[in-house]
Amino acid sequence: MKAVIVTGGKQYTVAEGDVLFVEKLNVEADAAVKFDKVLAVLDGEKTKNGAPVVEGATVEAKVVKNGKGKKIDIIRYKAKKGEKRHIGHRQPYTKVEITKIAL
Repeated sequence: MKAVIVTGGKQYTVAEGDVLFVEKLNVEADAAVKFDKVLAVLDGEKTKNGAPVVEGATVEAKVVKNGKGKKIDIIRYKAKKGEKRHIGHRQPYTKVEITKIAL
């Protein structure tokens, strides 16, 4: 069984046992999370599409950890002006493991 969920403004296709990195959620590690915005549920030959979401469908997940991604270096430089600026960014994420897809 697979499902298409929305979290953090992005869509993910998930199955039970999948581990994925989503935008940071305000939950602690080892907590349970329930995703209610399920766009579609795929069960073998049967497909249930929502308009916009499937009523009563939920995806449960366990938070593995919260962290930050790799550092992205941004360098801005203006030629002949002696001006340069260095900016760094690390995007926060939440690592979740899908435990159950309920219809």
